[in-house]
Amino acid sequence: MIWKVESGLEKVEFSKIVVMQKPPASVALDKLHIPHTIFHHEGSVESYEQAAKERNQRVGQVVKSILFRVRENEFALVLVAGPKPISWKILRKVLGRSRISTATEEEVLETTGYRVGTVSPFGLKKQVRVLIDANVLKEEVVSTGSGVQNTAIVIKTSDLRLALKDAEVVELINGESE
Repeated sequence: MIWKVESGLEKVEFSKIVVMQKPPASVALDKLHIPHTIFHHEGSVESYEQAAKERNQRVGQVVKSILFRVRENEFALVLVAGPKPISWKILRKVLGRSRISTATEEEVLETTGYRVGTVSPFGLKKQVRVLIDANVLKEEVVSTGSGVQNTAIVIKTSDLRLALKDAEVVELINGESE
């Protein structure tokens, strides 16, 4: 696409140039020298099944990062593979709190630096406790958010563990949701 702008007697033509910047999660992984690949979806992603199919993965390889509010100004990021619900009972026990909630969109952006739907465990704005559901590590390769809409980080789970060396591995899925 060529844009034409007329200003007085000048005519200036601009070509629309699309520059693909590296997602913030990829930049963070590069700083740690952690190998990974970036996957760009052609269009918007509407489901785990779609994401997995387009990435040539199984649904259990698509990892979501969910931010929970533990108490005021204290959060925990939980990594879970696929659409299965986590056990709130187990999560409350692991976090040592009887009441927790998912973070608001504003809290997610303020704490992680990412918008809901793009959250990555890499390159977080603020340091938070990170919990990885054990099922995530049963796969050799997984994909996570990248900080950019419709873009994923594909990474070996061994490299995910290196990048998130302080993360706790816990069993958070047991068939119950409350």
